[in-house]
Amino acid sequence: MIDFLRGRVAHLETEYVVLDVHGVGYRVFTPNPFGLSRAEDDVQLFIHHHVREDAIQLFGFPTREEQSLFRKLLDVSGIGPKVALGVLAGGRPETIAAAIQQENVNFLIKLPGIGRKTAQRMILDLKDKLGSTGTAAAAVELTEPVLSSAGEGGSAWAAAREALAGLGYREAELDRAWHALKDRVTGDETPDILMKQALQQLFQG
Repeated sequence: MIDFLRGRVAHLETEYVVLDVHGVGYRVFTPNPFGLSRAEDDVQLFIHHHVREDAIQLFGFPTREEQSLFRKLLDVSGIGPKVALGVLAGGRPETIAAAIQQENVNFLIKLPGIGRKTAQRMILDLKDKLGSTGTAAAAVELTEPVLSSAGEGGSAWAAAREALAGLGYREAELDRAWHALKDRVTGDETPDILMKQALQQLFQG
């Protein structure tokens, strides 16, 4: 079983990276692939090795906390790998854990792919099983849902912009990305979709 991979980012797509590990290319699905495009050195991703009847997939995360939370999310009825990946793309592990511990359904339903019933199941199944992630979450104050911030382009872009800023992108870079995207935005996009589109734009320069 693969626990982590360390190598050079050889290729990027909207849902995955190809990590070159000593000449072998591993396709690894990760929450924010284009966030790794700025890495000049080797990248290390903590891996969840997902096996099903018709496919073997690798899911990778920059931190152990994300890896652990991803695995816990998979234990919730109705949450598969793609939804779990979207959840992690929509917020930091400690923030998501805090929302679960505080039973903040309104916060959770703003995450990509999460409806009210699934949010309630997350709280029921995970509130007492968060371990170190939950401990870290105790200090997180949820003043408003991750996707409800107002701002230019609406709440979805505001949330995507906040997440991109957390990856280290500067305000000027984010302004340029939004300027390139805004004419194509329909208003139906989730923050996850807008974030991936912006990252593509930032990656292209």
